[in-house]
Amino acid sequence: MTGSDVIALLAATKFDDRGLVPAIAQQHDTGEVLMMAWMNAEAIRETLATGRVCYWSRSRQGLWRKGETSGQTQTLREMRLDCDGDTLLLLVDQKGVACHTGRRNCFFHAVRGGEFRVIADVIADPKALYGERT
Repeated sequence: MTGSDVIALLAATKFDDRGLVPAIAQQHDTGEVLMMAWMNAEAIRETLATGRVCYWSRSRQGLWRKGETSGQTQTLREMRLDCDGDTLLLLVDQKGVACHTGRRNCFFHAVRGGEFRVIADVIADPKALYGERT
């Protein structure tokens, strides 16, 4: 992507008053929705430059390179901006689990049959991925 293309993308993106835009990560080949996180202009630039997805961590107030602690990385295949310019869709190749709880994706709670329930098992021990932090 050229520098002028990055500038055009950033100009078309409607960041909130904190300079953030929601980003949905979707597995590129299956369509599975993996997670939602936030990106700022710096995270977008880094992701496009390196191909490794980088988000903005609101809790840490800094860039969060997906998988830097856990090894569960996301490689960008394509970045899309929605029709309103206020949400990004990241088509990624997810290595391992996407959720800090050790599940494949972050959307493991569902209302089914009128009940709110967990619908996905933990497949990687969060303590093994992150230490005591979960």
